[in-house]
Parts: sequence; C-alpha cells; structure tokens
Amino acid sequence: MTVSSEGPDGWIEIALVHPEIPPNTGNVMRLSANVGAHLHLIEPLGFAMDDRRLRRAGMDYRDMSRVRRHADLDAFSEEFAGRRWVALTTRAERHYDDWQYQRGDVLLFGAETRGLPQDLLDTLPPSQRLVIPQMPGARSLNLSNAVSVVVYEAWRQLGFPGAGG
Repeated sequence: MTVSSEGPDGWIEIALVHPEIPPNTGNVMRLSANVGAHLHLIEPLGFAMDDRRLRRAGMDYRDMSRVRRHADLDAFSEEFAGRRWVALTTRAERHYDDWQYQRGDVLLFGAETRGLPQDLLDTLPPSQRLVIPQMPGARSLNLSNAVSVVVYEAWRQLGFPGAGG
C-alpha cells in the first residue's frame, strides 16, 4: 500500500487497538475526518459499532470519516507491514514531539484501561515508543485527547496538508 504525497487523504494512519469507550472512538472518528487521516479499529472492540454514544460523538462526520475495522492485530499487521509504526504509551521515554513524522506513519493507541499490549510494544524499538509528558502522579490523558495531541503535532510537522484557512 502506498500513500500519495499529494493531498491530505490518508496522510497518516490512526490505529485504535481494542478501544473500549464508544464516545472516545466517536471523537477520534470526528478528528480523523477533520484532518484527513484514516482511522483503523482493531478488534475486539468494547462496544458495538451501532452504539448510540459512538453515533452521537461521530455522527456528523460518519460520511467524511475513513474508518476500517480489522479482525485482530495480526490482520492489521499484515496489511501495514513495511510501514513505520509508532506506539503511544505511558511506558516510553521519548516525547511525542521528538519524533519526525512522515506521511504514511501508523500511530498506535491502546485501550483506555490497559494501553497497548506489551507483546506489541516489544516488537518496536524504544525509539518508536512515544509518550505524552504529563504531571507526576497523573494516570494518563483521555484516549481521544491523546490522539488529538499527537495527530495535530504530526499534521503541523508535515505542514498541515490539505488544510484550509
């Protein structure tokens, strides 16, 4: 799979691994539509795709969102082998804004209560595991907020492809 260097569509891949909370996923659907990113939902999901809370959060953007479901991490991995994968985790030392984002990068975000599976993190070198800094003692950001922080940094670094105004 190749990513065009022209236009914003699919400039980055957002992958939610086993998301659990429908409004978070709906908010990320909305974000992906607004920035021209693709969103991938890796099963199992903690909700049904017709959940009213998911629909409410992402309703206005359903037609603009490019959302795909993957049966499991193995299926997703096969399709996106050869791409640069970046894991966002509290179990990292490198800050998210210290990474040089490129078109086609795959940004991995884990389940709200567990984060990314350790076996997935173990497949990536430490340089590809990134953290959003926060105050000591804080657990973590809300998933949709974390995705927003990182995606907007990537979009900024790439010159906001496709953005208007």
